[in-house]
Amino acid sequence: MNKNIYTVFEQHFPSSSDSVFIETVSGESYTYAVLQQHVARIANLLLAHGLTKGDRVAVQVEKSPQVLFLYLACLRAGLIYLPLNTAYTESELAYFLENARPATVVCDPCSEEMFARLGEAHGLRNIFCLDAQGAGTLMSLAARQSDMFTTVECGKDDVAVILYTSGTTGRPKGAMITHGNLAANGMALQKTWHWRQDDILLHALPIFHIHGLFVACHNVLLGGSKMLFVPKFDAKRIIELLPKATVLMGVPTFYTRLLDSPDFNRDVCRNIRLFISGSAPLLEQTFIEFQERTGHTILERYGMTETGMNTSNPVDGARVAGTVGLPLPGVEVRIVDDSGQTVQADTVGLLQVRGENVFKGYWQMPEKTAEDFTQDGFFITGDLAKFDNSGYIAIVGRNKDMVITGGYNVYPKEIELLLDEIEGIRESAIIGLPHKDFGEAVTAVIIPDDIEHVPDEKTIISQLKAKLANYKVPKKIIVLEQLPRNTMGKVQKNVLREKYADLWR
Repeated sequence: MNKNIYTVFEQHFPSSSDSVFIETVSGESYTYAVLQQHVARIANLLLAHGLTKGDRVAVQVEKSPQVLFLYLACLRAGLIYLPLNTAYTESELAYFLENARPATVVCDPCSEEMFARLGEAHGLRNIFCLDAQGAGTLMSLAARQSDMFTTVECGKDDVAVILYTSGTTGRPKGAMITHGNLAANGMALQKTWHWRQDDILLHALPIFHIHGLFVACHNVLLGGSKMLFVPKFDAKRIIELLPKATVLMGVPTFYTRLLDSPDFNRDVCRNIRLFISGSAPLLEQTFIEFQERTGHTILERYGMTETGMNTSNPVDGARVAGTVGLPLPGVEVRIVDDSGQTVQADTVGLLQVRGENVFKGYWQMPEKTAEDFTQDGFFITGDLAKFDNSGYIAIVGRNKDMVITGGYNVYPKEIELLLDEIEGIRESAIIGLPHKDFGEAVTAVIIPDDIEHVPDEKTIISQLKAKLANYKVPKKIIVLEQLPRNTMGKVQKNVLREKYADLWR
């Protein structure tokens, strides 16, 4: 039986091929019949240009429905899709081309010359272009191809996508995601989130990342449902479209920006079934304020590039602020200490996961792959977490973000939660900086509500001393107007550590 994820999608397409799959803000509409037609033509084009099963197709373009058709065509043709962040520079792209050795690149027309130059050194065979409006050589050449295509046979362990990790330590690693990984995770989310065919997803995420590509688009495809496709997040546009949708997926920044708008209220949210948040921690303050403003409780979940989604707060049942919920069906989660022993409830440890959702390994990095798995097959996520007595999981931080000061372990999240409660502080980040006496000095970076009226440092430290052991109290408070974040809204603590590395020297 063909395990190609595209065959799984097809089995869940609506019975009427005239049902709408994508509707854009500019008024374009694409049915499931049109989807099938475009996917077949692009798949035929790629194979006509000499690509064979397992070849990589690197893609760096702006968001459009046509990019999604290209992605599905690669899956259907047994090719490996390699999405690249549109912010990557030429030197970064050179690394990806050298490492992944794609046979074909699809890029923005303005990048075509650069990729032609890079391609000479890295064996690139084909370059197609695609702009933000969905026009370019990819689609014009595909239009000449047949709209009939037989889906290539794939096993569940065949690689479907390579996603490069952010590379906060060392060079980016290419996580090999299989057809089986995608199918298992997609079906688990369908069940957990009670996805319905009449759901309408408001899609405002980028699609070079697991959140926007897998979590969002796969739920629509597996539900045979519809999505409203927005090029990027704009609070005003989202508020206009929310009454037409039933589900919104976003990063925490989406929700804080919506709350900043006086036009965001209960009436705007009247048809929404689920607000889902992920990719970065959601502040408890945002969780509560959103609940009070809209009457809706945000559903927070937890995943990562290498595993897809691992846990989720429930649709039916308590959604607990500050937690990422319970393990998904088919996903095993355990929290262990440094010796590998399972910890008790409310004890911080290293989070590990095992299941059909977990990736195959890192592209051309067998040693790193072996290093990140336990002998009994659990993936070592690098996240610090704890269970509560009900089995809900709270992510405390990254293992590499843990501060070791004077021989004591300090978990940033504990201090950040207290800082965020202090009047005048909007959000915070705790980092460890090199210190000759302590090894690392606990250092706080805060974002005030008003940069003209910053809470007094002595007052902040005094309040923290009343609630924390002395070694956990920050030695210094740094004030910024905003925290550095990546495209998915995650705070880049590595950037802060690099910027202030000499503070105590």
